[in-house]
Amino acid sequence: MMPATESLSPLTEAIQLAIAPVFLLTGVAGMLNALGSRLARVIDRGRALEDILVNSTPESESRYQQFMQELKSLDQRRKIINGATGLMVMCAVLIGLTVVELFYSTGLQGRLQLSHWVATTFLLGFGCFIAACVLYLVEIIIASHSIVLFRKKP
Repeated sequence: MMPATESLSPLTEAIQLAIAPVFLLTGVAGMLNALGSRLARVIDRGRALEDILVNSTPESESRYQQFMQELKSLDQRRKIINGATGLMVMCAVLIGLTVVELFYSTGLQGRLQLSHWVATTFLLGFGCFIAACVLYLVEIIIASHSIVLFRKKP
């Protein structure tokens, strides 16, 4: 009887190796959904503020300066979310390339031959994922600092 590792075909081995990157793609899809939702909320709030500011002046709207500050914060948040989204998309592309490389690495020789590109694309993809998560955290911190609860009335 052959040991279990010797009875595995190269394609089966490649499929087993590709499972971890595919799970990472599932996480990336969830993060892209969260980032898209946050961007939609930022855009909706920005449009609402612009409507208020277009129809008012500093003299007619007591919170004019507060709205201007919030609009600047929203613009900063939009840029950060766009950066995080770009990194997440790059992550998905690199992880997708990793999976393709794993299947391609089975080769015609009938055995699994991993190239240095598998590790390179996987690590770059994971690096993009980490950087996007850091930007996501930065955006959340900016959002939480832009809101002041329980304001004292003048």
